[in-house]
Amino acid sequence: MFERVICLILGYLLGSVIQAGYWYGRLNHIDIRKYGSGNAGTTNVMRTLGRKAGIITYLFDALKPIICTVIIHFVFGNKNGNELLLIMYGGLGVVVGHNFPFYLKFKGGKGIAASSGVVLSLLFYPANCWAFTVLGAVTFASVTYISKYVSLGSLVAISLWFIEFVIWGCAGWLPLEGNVLYESYGVVFVITLLAFIRHSGNIKRLINGTERKIGQKKTEEANG
Repeated sequence: MFERVICLILGYLLGSVIQAGYWYGRLNHIDIRKYGSGNAGTTNVMRTLGRKAGIITYLFDALKPIICTVIIHFVFGNKNGNELLLIMYGGLGVVVGHNFPFYLKFKGGKGIAASSGVVLSLLFYPANCWAFTVLGAVTFASVTYISKYVSLGSLVAISLWFIEFVIWGCAGWLPLEGNVLYESYGVVFVITLLAFIRHSGNIKRLINGTERKIGQKKTEEANG
């Protein structure tokens, strides 16, 4: 339990401090949270400050879970056979820190870039998890391209990641067993649930047909 708590705290600190959208906005003399959708995520930065700003923001936000994974790997390793579980706890901490940074009055992003970073951190660990990244990228790109809704593509992609994670576990493709495996399902489910909670406004607009599509020149709240 001690290791899990440490990984959560480590992830939260990384997720909070490396708040790319906010700091990029400050470099441009604005508080990004006072523009567009009002959050510090990738999409709002891109729509407010341009594509380059959005790409830079995404890269830094997605890098946070990868940094966390590397630290966990070298600090804890796989001594008890639960390294993947600890990585998931670290990823959860990053997402929470990204969404609710302590020094910004807990007003950050919506966690999609950070969540995608959790998936990217599994690209080479364990061997079978490279498929999470490929399937996630294809799903997000396909749904977003067809629907023109970034939020829909994001939510479908993260939902399928949870389903794939459970399937991988049931198939024995994850290096976890018994209660630890089920615990990892729970952590991934919480990461997925957080994405839906943070996108509750987007979901309502998707249902009502008022969600902002790619290219629309409006200021409704969007994914980020």
